[in-house]
Amino acid sequence: MAELQSVEAALAALLRDVATTPPEPLPCDEAAGRVLAEAIEARLDVPAFDNSAMDGYALHHRDAGKRLAVSQRIAAGSPATPLAPGTCARIFTGGEIPPGADCVVMQERVEVEADLAAIPPDIPAGDNVRRRGRDVASGDLLLPAGERLEAAALGHLAGQGITEVVVRRRPRVALLSTGDEIVDPGQPLAAGQIYNSNRAMLRRLLERFGAELTRVASIPDDPVGTGETLRAAALEADLVISTGGVSVGEEDHVKAALASLGQLDLWRLAIRPGKPLALGRLPGREGREVRFVGLPGNPVSCFVGAWLFLRPLLGALQGCPALAHLPCLPARAEFSTRTGPRRHYMRVGLEFGRDGIVARAFRDQNSGVLSSCISADALAVIPAESRVEPGDPVDCLWLRVD
Repeated sequence: MAELQSVEAALAALLRDVATTPPEPLPCDEAAGRVLAEAIEARLDVPAFDNSAMDGYALHHRDAGKRLAVSQRIAAGSPATPLAPGTCARIFTGGEIPPGADCVVMQERVEVEADLAAIPPDIPAGDNVRRRGRDVASGDLLLPAGERLEAAALGHLAGQGITEVVVRRRPRVALLSTGDEIVDPGQPLAAGQIYNSNRAMLRRLLERFGAELTRVASIPDDPVGTGETLRAAALEADLVISTGGVSVGEEDHVKAALASLGQLDLWRLAIRPGKPLALGRLPGREGREVRFVGLPGNPVSCFVGAWLFLRPLLGALQGCPALAHLPCLPARAEFSTRTGPRRHYMRVGLEFGRDGIVARAFRDQNSGVLSSCISADALAVIPAESRVEPGDPVDCLWLRVD
């Protein structure tokens, strides 16, 4: 029997020589979730001018402790004029600090009678002033290539007046399901058949990982049909994924078809769940290689395999470093378990407290119990041939997209 391979060996084989998808221009309004193909340099200082951090009175700090005439009123968006010596300006949050002023005192600390403001003493220079360029200076790196454009990054671009960016094309993915026993929801079930839960689950995960699904299809348990479908899928996709059909059963044809069409890197991993896993390459258009991942049919194995392998692969295709590794959180186990020769990825819920993170394992860790994945915050990594008792430290892979 072939030796079981490690997750690290599988990832190395899967990611070797991955080429990023080509760049394409895109309006910022349509770029949410996309990955920058080019670094962006700041065009403007942010803030663009010194401005007030609160409603109050702008003055020169040497005039603190005096009663000052209020010589002007500055609202956000209104131009400021130079401050007359020995006076102050009524100013509102975001208002421009007038030339001649260097601090702002909040309005709650100021007593106003008629047109005179009694300023408290000891107001330091710079107090409550947001300096020009404090966030970003013109010419600085605004966003690096490989940045995924989520809410804050999109706001950063908008703050520079940028309306279009160059991003990586979404990786095109063909998602194939194998097995005559698998039936699409909405169809009647015959004896021995089950509904396809993996397809809906993987569609959502793939979308979250940045993919565009170009083909979603089923493959019957037939060696010729399997090969033809794999060949056609590779001609239109950057990545071909199948579920089921990667073990040693007589009706599992994906592994054999992959080996005959392209290259099979490895397919038996020392992990639980998910030991049967086909990783390889298929011939695509114009002589390029298309990555292939054959996930197990058991839904939990499919779920875990997607996070461990599809997420970093799609990150590499998009040139997005944030997708390369799941965040690893140190936690304290609130469960006991013992492993054999395979590393175990246990579904756990996390509780964040003053004394650290507590990991609570779902009671039934069977690879067919998909309900354990619904509320799972992380995968607790239990090394092979080890034992964990309550209170022991355990590393948890946080199930986050970025």
